[in-house]
Parts: sequence; C-alpha cells; structure tokens
Amino acid sequence: MTALALPRTSVLALGWRPHLLVLAFAAAAILLLFYHDAEAIAAIWWNSSTFNHCLLIPFILWWLVAQRRRELAQLTPAAWWPGLLLVGAGALGWMLGEAGGVAFARHLGLLFMLQGSVIALLGKAVARGLAFPLFYALFLVPAGEELVPAMQTVTAQIASFLLSLTGVTAHLEGIFITTPTGYFEVAEACAGVKFLIAMAAFGALVANVCFRSWKRRLAFIGVSLAVPIFANGVRAWLTIYVAHRTGSVDLAAGFDHVVYGGIFFAVVIAIILALGWRFFDRGVNEPWFDPKTLQPEAPRAARLNAVAGGIVGLIVAPVAWLFLVSASGAHPVPAEIALPDVPGWQIVPQGQGRPWQPHFAGADRIRLAHFRDAKGRTVDLAIVVFASQSEGRELVGFGQGAVQPEGAWAWTANAGAPPDGRAERIASNGVAREVLSFYRVGDVLTGSGIEVKLATLKTRLLGGPQRAVAILVSAEDSAAGVSARPALDDFVRALGPLDRLADRAAGLN
Repeated sequence: MTALALPRTSVLALGWRPHLLVLAFAAAAILLLFYHDAEAIAAIWWNSSTFNHCLLIPFILWWLVAQRRRELAQLTPAAWWPGLLLVGAGALGWMLGEAGGVAFARHLGLLFMLQGSVIALLGKAVARGLAFPLFYALFLVPAGEELVPAMQTVTAQIASFLLSLTGVTAHLEGIFITTPTGYFEVAEACAGVKFLIAMAAFGALVANVCFRSWKRRLAFIGVSLAVPIFANGVRAWLTIYVAHRTGSVDLAAGFDHVVYGGIFFAVVIAIILALGWRFFDRGVNEPWFDPKTLQPEAPRAARLNAVAGGIVGLIVAPVAWLFLVSASGAHPVPAEIALPDVPGWQIVPQGQGRPWQPHFAGADRIRLAHFRDAKGRTVDLAIVVFASQSEGRELVGFGQGAVQPEGAWAWTANAGAPPDGRAERIASNGVAREVLSFYRVGDVLTGSGIEVKLATLKTRLLGGPQRAVAILVSAEDSAAGVSARPALDDFVRALGPLDRLADRAAGLN
C-alpha cells in the first residue's frame, strides 16, 4: 500500500534505484581511472578564460535532467548492450589520444565513456528521453581554440570592409590593418573565439528549451554563431575608427577593453534573444517527450551486472594495453650522450657568437657540442633523447624545437628541407642562422611533425622502442646574405647515417 501511495515523479519507486547505483559506480570508476584527464579538463575550465563558461555546464545538465524528471519517472530503465558501443568508442579514442599525445581525443573519449555508460545502464528509452542532455554534455570538452587563426582573418576582413564604408583609408594584409592613424593587428585575444564558443553553447541550449520546430532551432543556432562573428568585426572596426577620429591609439585600446569587457557581450546576447523571441514556439509547461512513444511496452533487459562488467572491461583494456606495450619497449638511456667522431671536424669550445640551444621540455638527455673544420667553419650539434614520450614530454609540440618560446631566438622562415629532415631559419638581434632537424621514432627518421606523431602512435600501440631522439645541426650565416647551408650539408654528410647516430645516443646499439 505504501508503494502505491508514492508519487509518479519518484524515480526510485519505479525500479530506478539499482540502475542509478550501478551508474554511479561506473561513472566513479571511469573518473578515477582517468583521473588525470578529468583533472586536466577541470583545470582548463578554471584557468582558461575561453572555457570559463564550462563551469556552468554541469549545473545546466543537472537542470535539464530535473526538467525531464516527470517524464523519466514513467519510463522503466533497462540495461542495453548496444550502449557499450559508445563506451568502446570512447575507450578507443582515449587510447589513440594517449598514444598520439592528442589531448582532445583523450578528453572526448572520456566523455564518450561516461555517455555510453548512461545509455548502456539505463537503456534505449531513457537515453532517448535524455537525448539533449547527453548531447549538450559535449560542450564540457574544451575545444575550439583551433578557430583562432580563421577568426582573426575574418575579423580583420570585416573591419577593413567597414572602414572603407566609413571613409577611412585602410590597407589589409592578413590580420594587419594599416590606416593613416597607425598599424593595427587583430591579435588572438581579439579574434572573438572565446565569445563564439560560449555562444555556441548558449545557442544550443536556447534552441532546445524555447523551440519545438527543428527548422527554427537550426536557424536560431545559425544566428547565434553568425551574429557574434559579425559583431566582433564591428567591434574591431569601431576600435580602429575611434583611433582614427581621435588620433589616439591608446584611447581606442582603452575604449575597446571597456566595450569588449562587458557591454559587448550583453548587447550581442540581447540582440540574438530579441531576434528569436517572437519565433519561440515551445510552451513553458509543455512536456519534453511522450513516455508512451519512447517505451510503448516493457523493455527486454539485459543483465545489469553483465553490462556493468562489460563497461569495466572496456575502460580497463586500453590502460592495460598501453602499460604493457610501454613496459616491453622501455630501454634505459645512457647516463651521458657520447659525441660522435666526425671526419674532417673537431670539437671546439663555444665561439664568441650569440649562443644558441634548442628547447625540448622534459627531455631525459640533451648534449650540445661545437665543431670546426679546416676551413674555419663552425657548426653546432645538438642531440636530444627522450626515453619515452608523454604529454609535456614530446619530441614535437608547441615550444619544442629549434627556438624557445619568448627566448632570444625567433623563427623567421622555413628553408629547403634536407633528406629525412626539415630546415628553418631563425634570427636574434640581426643575427641569422639556419637549423636542420631530424627526428628518430621507432624505425622512422623524418623531419615531419605529422610523421613523428604517426610513428609515436604506432610504437605506443603496437610496441617497439619507446625512445625518441632529435638531432639538430645549426650554424650562423657567415655574413649578411651568406647562408650557412653549405657548411651544414657538409657536416651532415660527415656525420654518416643519422638513424644509427640516434640509436647509439639512445643506447640501442
């Protein structure tokens, strides 16, 4: 009698309790096993202004589920084997991301594992009822900063066009705009990507909450993306226009910070809501879905414990596999890198020129030496060894290579690549030098960052030596306009097979 008296909205009274408990344990197991990735995602939310809005999304998800509670209470949860496909896809994606050093793949894989667990443990009907909250959870993954270069270009083009319409002479070159007042750059912070990413999440939420028609939903999302892009161009134009009219770049910059800091966001959101308000077609108290349509009859359920066991097996498998492969291919690196004997070249102390050293954060060994030949030409040789690669300890990545970020030397241009390598020119206070870089991963010798990533992925998935080696050869131009490339090419030929040199440096032969 007591059970019959429970309200229809009490999900625990309708057989939900065991499914929710198992789901809670599965989610906890996933978050604990992939704790470092979950922590990294949360750190990005907290520390990156681009993704500060993600801190609100867990609360929005809770609200979205709570809004559907009455309809969900009329469904019967049932374990569903096909949900394991998404768990497996997430585990595979995480493994590929971990092996290849791609954070986005790991983070998306973690979310897929959580979403798949919901589908597998609560069933098809419940998953359909939670379709939008499950989809909206994708906004938890910090992604989208890759759009910065494209948004810089679009913003500069819009600003330049508006300047021409308002009678301001402007010359556009890439992301740089020159006017009679000054020289303006559409910097990364001015690209508008932060607001665009937040508006994508806002637009998707409003489209679901306020619209029933799919055409209207898609139209609203389109407006939510288009208006911020155009408005950011207007903001850039207005900043330059103020500078042109006042003759003060500093005043315009201050105006830009005030407008962009608060007023801009509020005005754009108000415009978008005003455009969509009269087209809202969903009632405030309208049901989110029809339970009888989603579950017309009692479901045929799989065994809850068996499906939960499948989840555990799928999430543990990639971690165990990568650990076993890494252990089998691990080799201790020598305590010190032995320098090669180079015919025709002798090791000499560092000269009087501007010092140079490559930057490889997390490397296990770095050795730099200076060589001179009979013609008096001086070449620098750097050998870098990683016993294994992981995030932050990678052969190829941001800040890794011939120049250190914010360091004394800066990249200026690529040069003609040597066989199995890459070439680039760098400069410092008017001094120029060329650098040849060769990377050794697995059985591959290359100068391509993409090939390095693929070789790393292969060795971490299929086994083989986990070491990674970089060999860099560099020299200053002997005079203005006189390239050091002939000396570098002669030195590389004298070094002999670079793959053998890399393997010896890593202690493999």
